[in-house]
Amino acid sequence: MKQESIILKAPQIKGLRLAYVLYLLLVIYQLTIGDYTWAVSNLGIALIFDPFDPSVNWQNRPMYQKVWLITHLTALAAGFILVF
Repeated sequence: MKQESIILKAPQIKGLRLAYVLYLLLVIYQLTIGDYTWAVSNLGIALIFDPFDPSVNWQNRPMYQKVWLITHLTALAAGFILVF
């Protein structure tokens, strides 16, 4: 029974990762054309799509996932400060 739930969760996680990567690519494109306001806002929207398993609590996540998400949030905060 446990294996079935893991198999059913895998496509959802891949879809979230794909959406996250697509938003990051959109952010990179917008930065290259000089549209900084939209780049920062899309960087924030990308955080909605957790690229890792969203069912795992913060305390149980590996350190590299915590570092990645905190770095992303820090870049978002810096972007908001620079844009506004």
